[in-house]
Amino acid sequence: MVKPPLRTKTLGTKVSEEEFAQLEALAREHRLTVSEWCRATLLANLNGQEEKEEKSDNLNGTSHALMAELVALRAILLNVLFKLANGQTLTAEEMQRLIDRADSDKLKKARERLAQPAEPKEG
Repeated sequence: MVKPPLRTKTLGTKVSEEEFAQLEALAREHRLTVSEWCRATLLANLNGQEEKEEKSDNLNGTSHALMAELVALRAILLNVLFKLANGQTLTAEEMQRLIDRADSDKLKKARERLAQPAEPKEG
């Protein structure tokens, strides 16, 4: 296995508190530290890989859609299982209310879950 070249040079810049918060949010969305995200973004621009960012945005949209559906499905499933475990039955109207409620806030909940910081990669 070929080892990547050692990183021996440092780049630095100053940003405002607001700019730093925006950079942190972007890094978190990509599940990277700010340093890792900045390095990847700089090198992608250096190598003319802006197209990858567009593909990543499409994938990000897909991720949000999938997460939204999973969140809604989970909410419905847990509510149905809870009722059944307690010996209750669901009417068609109750089931429709569960579906409507799950659908009404699935995008918001998906965004919240996807925005939760993952543990930064070590290295």
